[in-house]
Amino acid sequence: MNELSTDLKSLHEATLNNLKSSKANNTLRAYKSDFKDFGAFCAKHGLNSLPTEPKIVSLYLTHLSKNSKISTLRRRLVSISMVHRLKGHYLDTKHPIIVENLMGIRRVKGSIQKGKKPILISHLKQIINVINEQKTDEIKKIRDKSIILIGFGGGFRRSEIISIDHEDLEFVPEGLKITIKKSKTDQFGEGMSKGLPYFTSEIYCPVKNLKKWLEISKIQSGPIFRRFSKGSSLTDKRLTDQSVVLLIKKYLNLAGVENKNFSGHSLRSGFATVAAESGADERSIMAMTGHKTTQMVRRYIREANIFKNNALNKIKI
Repeated sequence: MNELSTDLKSLHEATLNNLKSSKANNTLRAYKSDFKDFGAFCAKHGLNSLPTEPKIVSLYLTHLSKNSKISTLRRRLVSISMVHRLKGHYLDTKHPIIVENLMGIRRVKGSIQKGKKPILISHLKQIINVINEQKTDEIKKIRDKSIILIGFGGGFRRSEIISIDHEDLEFVPEGLKITIKKSKTDQFGEGMSKGLPYFTSEIYCPVKNLKKWLEISKIQSGPIFRRFSKGSSLTDKRLTDQSVVLLIKKYLNLAGVENKNFSGHSLRSGFATVAAESGADERSIMAMTGHKTTQMVRRYIREANIFKNNALNKIKI
């Protein structure tokens, strides 16, 4: 009996670990953060947060709708539902009081969402140029340029940029192959490879800049993008994804560009937008970015062609 109890206990622990591993750490943190806000709302009004009921969730969504996007409401709903499932409780998120309320909110607010601005070629050149002008150690400038150029050239998410290890790189005559072991849309770690060809201009070439970075940093294994300690000493600690955002905003600001509406995602959306402007089809864009559906890629293409395929171009005035 004791042996059976021990076996069940180990199975229980292994199951909990499997449940945790089924989602990325960032996703789990988002669930906790979202549910914490829902819990605070319930506590303030004397309502039950766990388990809860559709009516309470609907009230919460209405409360949120005053200052939040539709996408935020949907994410909070997913988080509340997921926490209930993980705790063994059932919550009917398809209940009419939730579904109809969301539809009503969407009609009132509208569903058009203004995303962050993409980093276009003009921005990219401004960033690299302003980095070159900085009076700081060369090693820092080369690292920062490599991060920006690799992020843009590969259409990477910021989390993917900082997760690249030396072992994921393969320099070939055509350019550089980078293996992405795991990403937001590849939770099971099937991986994918991205090919970055050499650019004509050496100043803005991600491959040549990365080669320079590896030479000057002498990194031969582990994370390629690392933190500096005081005195420009390179550590073995991997950069955080937030570091990518801070670098983008810092150099845009130094270049005299309003940086409020730019984010870490601006490198990825910038690649897709510029590729679409240059005539790349959605399949080739998706092959680089790793998008699983065409919805977002087609949005980039539409925005890129808003003037190119404009009917007004046919009107002569």
